[in-house]
Amino acid sequence: MNFAPESILRRFCDELKGNDPLVLVLPIASSEPKEAAEDYLRIFTDLGITRVQMLDIREREEANSEATLKLVDDAAGFYFTGGDQLRLTALLGGTKMLLRLKERYTYEEILIGGTSAGASALSTPMIYQGLNDAGFRKGEISITTGLQFMHDVAIDTHFIARGRIVRMAQIIATNPTCMGLGLEEDTAVLVRDGYQLEVIGSGLVTILDGVECTGNNIHEIQPETPFTIRDLRLHFLGEGETYQMPIPPELHL
Repeated sequence: MNFAPESILRRFCDELKGNDPLVLVLPIASSEPKEAAEDYLRIFTDLGITRVQMLDIREREEANSEATLKLVDDAAGFYFTGGDQLRLTALLGGTKMLLRLKERYTYEEILIGGTSAGASALSTPMIYQGLNDAGFRKGEISITTGLQFMHDVAIDTHFIARGRIVRMAQIIATNPTCMGLGLEEDTAVLVRDGYQLEVIGSGLVTILDGVECTGNNIHEIQPETPFTIRDLRLHFLGEGETYQMPIPPELHL
């Protein structure tokens, strides 16, 4: 599902700061931006947001324009729709828009959310290619740098339904500093201060933590060979559960 349920979007609206906040719907990941944004524009309006607007970027120059930066400065909430996460990083990486958004996210109380590709791109390592049930062999998934709103966290969506736990484990094996965050459909996490998580929605959130793993051979094996990682910690969390990532908050500045 590439559309967030109303209950999660309602919580998004409840967390917005300021009077009459502006919400920007960003269908940048989609090849059909108007269609991707349409339902969000409607539901945010139905939830009482009087100022909601689509901001689409098709060329990198648009992400550097003064008109775009003005909207980024004025908005209190930003919501990335689904699509192709590689489109997000290729179009926004290194632009004035992304830099301004990161500055505001670091120093102001704005809210950034996303669904499917829009959620996956918010992390630091980002999966952009790989079969759902693959990943147990070295090199079966492709990883690049995401938009980096969450440091040392890899986000994957449709996690349980599409059997994506093994491919997330391979990301952690390549660098156990990274934590895996798997989101199931109709499920989200609210992140405060860059490291405190609260689960919302009707499904499960899966957390993979490899910081204290005791064995890992991915640096020794050849491509297309199954990898090993020992003592990988696994958590399944339902609605209302909280989790504090083992990352000092000052590293998120």
